[in-house]
Amino acid sequence: MRALIFVNGTINDYSQLARWLRPDDYLIAADGGARHCAALGLRPAVLVGDLDSIGPELLADYEKSGVSIERHPPRKDETDLELAVRRAVADGATQILLLGALGGRLDQTLANLLLPARRDWPVPILLADGQQLAQVLQGGESVTITGAAGDTVSVVPLSAAVTGIHYTGLEYPLIDATLPLGSTQGVSNRMAEERATIRIASGILLVVQESGMGE
Repeated sequence: MRALIFVNGTINDYSQLARWLRPDDYLIAADGGARHCAALGLRPAVLVGDLDSIGPELLADYEKSGVSIERHPPRKDETDLELAVRRAVADGATQILLLGALGGRLDQTLANLLLPARRDWPVPILLADGQQLAQVLQGGESVTITGAAGDTVSVVPLSAAVTGIHYTGLEYPLIDATLPLGSTQGVSNRMAEERATIRIASGILLVVQESGMGE
């Protein structure tokens, strides 16, 4: 089961979200992310958070219509998004996709980007924004990306160093390379064909693809 979590960030063009939605997605709204559900004419299965960002009319509608509401106190140790991810895992998600996780407060945006990099999540967490899809690789993992020649693919180290980086199918290949934290060497590569593979030996690597879909 794929859980799709709507986050209380910025979505500038709702028409671009259609490519990410599936009829069988398990929808979760992280507090104010419910507004994105409403804009798309969708109703989540679950609303999670301290509920300080959702409008009172929308909250009342959810309560009346039987949406499962997981309310948390304002003074808590986790963000609404982290609580929503935990709920998705508890409900049996095998993959989680975040929408509306960027924009607004810089601290929240950075926290949302780094959340998937935690080693203890038992399922993959991906983040979509417009036509971009971001995912995290941990040491020993690989990802195969499908798209079109010319699609932009960037990698950004999230650990002190990422070693054993190996690309196939990208315009600028890397073979057994190491990228230190803060390196921009992996930014703005391009797909040379319709499939590309990235694998790493150790570290944590953020992979961002524009226009295509990851597998």
